[in-house]
Amino acid sequence: MKQLDQLIQKYEKIGITGHVNPDGDCVGSCLGLYNYIKAQYPEKTVNVHLEPIAPVFRFLNGSDRILSDTDYEMRYDLFFVLDAGDEKRIGDQAKYYRNAGYRFCFDHHVSNQGFGDEYVIVPEASSTSEILFEAMEYDKIDQKTAEALYMGIVHDTGVFRHSCTSPRTMEIAGQLMRKGVDFTGIITDTFMKKTYLQNQVLGRALLESIMLLDNTCIASTISMSEMEFYGVGRKDLDGIIDQLKLTEGIICAIFLYQTAELEYKVSLRTEEPIDAAAITMQFGGGGHKRAAGCTMRGTKHDILNNIVKEIVKQQKTE
Repeated sequence: MKQLDQLIQKYEKIGITGHVNPDGDCVGSCLGLYNYIKAQYPEKTVNVHLEPIAPVFRFLNGSDRILSDTDYEMRYDLFFVLDAGDEKRIGDQAKYYRNAGYRFCFDHHVSNQGFGDEYVIVPEASSTSEILFEAMEYDKIDQKTAEALYMGIVHDTGVFRHSCTSPRTMEIAGQLMRKGVDFTGIITDTFMKKTYLQNQVLGRALLESIMLLDNTCIASTISMSEMEFYGVGRKDLDGIIDQLKLTEGIICAIFLYQTAELEYKVSLRTEEPIDAAAITMQFGGGGHKRAAGCTMRGTKHDILNNIVKEIVKQQKTE
């Protein structure tokens, strides 16, 4: 999709957003596109609208320019939605999407049915950052853009460990490294390194985990009161689901954290034959075959039972 540059040239006021609770790929793709545009067209108005990002992502150029307050008034000529499967996933930032003159979506979630005036959805891509790299002209990618895209790819591939990592993903990572990216620092500081409090709540989640379905499934839950006790927020829970999934013999990991009374955010990580996206789509969520999520209401026991029922259904069809 090399017409990205022609599209950018046509418009003066450009907005960019991604999904709520922005993760590494969401932040990386949004700031990657922001830096790509500003490097070539410094005179254009370009704004990124996202919920507050994690502190570890703030090293990226342009992170201090992110607008999180939706009171900002602007009608964009061109508005990009990145790494979001539908309009609901961009939360309050949807007001800019609805008012924009032209809307374009880049995404890699299999649950994305396509929205906007134009869209590029590549479910087999490792990340939205990878899709954007393919859409950009390589010679116009500077170090700042490369850092953002590299970080996005690192996070959605679990540092190139997840099944979404392809030979092309590795080739792209290598090309971004040639731009002078501090690849070791990005991996260590934004993915591997944890605060003391993050390690404490991770330890709690592991200690309180349970094994299900003949020890092929592991599940854990963190309540609002426990988050308050440890002094952590939802961004401090990143990585818990992936650590649970590393347990030997596990083909499905389930992590729930409480967001309100009788409401939980659910994350799934799976291996064959379990399709995580198919399960979460049953409850209004989505994602990828091996990594997906949703928000569910009920007690943690009811939610867990409902998810396990869907897992069993898939196992029976094999």
